[in-house]
Amino acid sequence: MNALELKIPPVAVALLLAVAMWFASSVVPLSFELPFAARAIAAAIPALVGAGIGLAGVAAFRQARTSVNPIKPDAASALVGSGIYGVSRNPMYLGLLLALLAWATYLSNALAFIVGMAFVPYMNRFQIMPEERVLSASFGAEFADYKARVRRWL
Repeated sequence: MNALELKIPPVAVALLLAVAMWFASSVVPLSFELPFAARAIAAAIPALVGAGIGLAGVAAFRQARTSVNPIKPDAASALVGSGIYGVSRNPMYLGLLLALLAWATYLSNALAFIVGMAFVPYMNRFQIMPEERVLSASFGAEFADYKARVRRWL
C-alpha cells in the first residue's frame, strides 16, 4: 500500500472522485429532490467557501516562499502555521473536500455524498500521513508543536 503514498496529486484524486460521484448518482437513484435553483445555491455555498479556504492556503505558502507541490513535501523550505494554517493543517485539502461536498449537493444524491467522503480516509492515509512524516523529519519539535496546536482538517 505504500506504493500509493504521495503518488496521485490531490486535485487528481478529487477529480476522479467527482467523476465517480457523477457515475454513482446516475446509476443508483438515492436522490433527494431539490429544485434546480435550490441545488445551485446550496452547492455554491460550500464551493465558494472551499475555494476561499484553498486559495488562502496557496497564498500563505506563496507568501512564505515554500513549495505547494503535494507530491514532494521534502521541498518545503518553511513551516507555515499562521493565517488559515492556524485553523487547519490542510486547508488546500479541506477546500477540495468542500468542493466535493458541493458537487454531491448539486447532484442531490446520497451515494454521491458517500463516495465524496472517501476523499478523507484516502488523503489521511496516502497523502497527509506521509507528508507529516517528512515534515516531522524536516522541522522536528516545531512541527510537533504545530501538530499539537492545530487540527488536521478542522
